[in-house]
Amino acid sequence: MTKLITGVLLAQALLFADALKTFPKEYYSIKKSEKQKEKFVEILYPLILKEEEKIRKERQFIKSFFTKFQSVGIVTPNEVKKLEAIAKKYRIKSLYDKEEYLKRVDTIPVSLVLAQAAIESNWGKSRFAREANNLFGEWTWGKKGIIPRNRPEGKRYKIRIFDSLEDSIASYMRNLNRHWAYKEFREARYLAKQMGKPFGGFVASSYLTRYSQLGEKYTMIIKKTIDEHEWDLFDIPKSTPQVKVKNEIVMLSKEIYRSIGR
Repeated sequence: MTKLITGVLLAQALLFADALKTFPKEYYSIKKSEKQKEKFVEILYPLILKEEEKIRKERQFIKSFFTKFQSVGIVTPNEVKKLEAIAKKYRIKSLYDKEEYLKRVDTIPVSLVLAQAAIESNWGKSRFAREANNLFGEWTWGKKGIIPRNRPEGKRYKIRIFDSLEDSIASYMRNLNRHWAYKEFREARYLAKQMGKPFGGFVASSYLTRYSQLGEKYTMIIKKTIDEHEWDLFDIPKSTPQVKVKNEIVMLSKEIYRSIGR
């Protein structure tokens, strides 16, 4: 059963996340697989929440900006400058295309982030996670990077190096929110939000066939990982009723929500 970090524990975890740059040495000394997986979530979950909060603030600014612009018709130079920065970050070509901002500036399901991080980094134990804080197998063609041992001859890509785990998570979220390959993902998320439907990791993963050469098989691996660890609990809206059982949080609508996401 997944243990959700809530209340005081979450506040403490967020403070811990501020000082955390990489997986601590103690993490790799954990012998029991289940304990190590729990620690994996404990380390990454606060970092995911931090990045999602940044996205929420950007999204709130977008909504406020266009509400003001459409009702009053006047915005300040600083507001326009901030809008321009967001447009550049998310590669939005038309500065005043509100709908495109709402499609791109949005959060990623927590269960999806955890599952892909676990899969791509082998639970933080891969060479790229250890040496480059790279949780999602992101490539680079710049000077700074790690050359994969089995890179085909003639290829020039490298594994991107991040200063911290948080930077890797931020880059991954930015990648899903702006890269052309994940347009269907963004369209589906936007439509689900418009219709008031859930968009958890199960649903979201179906639109990531381009993330891996495995295609549909890769999305099935994501779903299996989410299901095995019950990470779909993280995607249930906070307003969902919950009850404590043996120090764990059990969402009353868990099975209903999971069945919708399949």
